[in-house]
Amino acid sequence: MPTRPSSSAKKKPSSARKPVLLGLVVSLAAGLLGLVSYRATAPGGPASDTPAAVTATAQEPELRRELARLARRDAGDKLAQGRADAPVVLIEYADFQCGYCGKFARDTEPELVKRYVGDGILRIEWRNFPLFGEASEAAARASWAAGQQDRFWAFHRAAYAEGAKEKGFGRDRLRALAQQAGVKDLGRFERDAGSAAAAEAVRADREQAYGIGATSTPSFLINGRPVAGAQPTAVFTQAIEAAAAEEANVGHAGDPAK
Repeated sequence: MPTRPSSSAKKKPSSARKPVLLGLVVSLAAGLLGLVSYRATAPGGPASDTPAAVTATAQEPELRRELARLARRDAGDKLAQGRADAPVVLIEYADFQCGYCGKFARDTEPELVKRYVGDGILRIEWRNFPLFGEASEAAARASWAAGQQDRFWAFHRAAYAEGAKEKGFGRDRLRALAQQAGVKDLGRFERDAGSAAAAEAVRADREQAYGIGATSTPSFLINGRPVAGAQPTAVFTQAIEAAAAEEANVGHAGDPAK
C-alpha cells in the first residue's frame, strides 16, 4: 500500500493522490467483505436477514464506486458473459473445488442468466480464485485455457456439474472436461493451460480477490456491493434489481442515488 504523505508535503494533483485513495478504499473493502463473509459463514448458516449484507456498503458511495471499477467491461473478455455496457456487473470470485460455488453455478446462476443477462441488464465476470491447492490451480488454468477457444462457460458447466468435483481435476480429467465442453483443439488447450499467460491470468484474479478482502469462495461484487457465499437466489435478484434501479436513477438525474 502506498505510504501516507507527511503533513509537510505539498498538496499533489488528484491524479497523484489516486493510488493512495484506492489503497484506502481497498482497506475499507477488506473489512467490509470480511464482515459480510463472517455473517454468511457464521455458525448456524446465513442469518434470516442476509439481504442486509448486500447493502453493507450502502452508506459508502465512494467505496462502492471504486469497487465497481474492478469490472473490466471488456467485450473481448473470454471469461465473461453479457453486454459490456450492461448497467449491472456481477463479479464472481470462485474455486472449482468449492462445493458452494458449485451450488451457486447449478442453482442460482442459470436463473440470473435467464432473467437478466439476456435482457442486457446484467453482465457476469468470472475471476479465478483457487484456494484449495494444486488441483484448484490446475482447474483454474484449464478454465482459462478453455476460454481461449471460447468454451469457458461450457467448461464451467461441466466442471460444476453434480458429482464432477468428486472425480478430481487431474490432467486426464481436465482434458476430458475440455472435450465435454466442446474444446476443439485439445493439444492447444493443454499448452495454454500450462502457459505463463494462464498462470499470470489466474494470479491477477487471485490478487484482486485478496485485495478486496475476500477470504472464502464464492465471493461476489454487484456494482461494488459485496455478497459472500452461495446465498439464496432472492438475495442476488434483490441486489441486481436495486443496482439496476440505481443506475437508471443516475441516468435520469445525473447524480448517484444517495
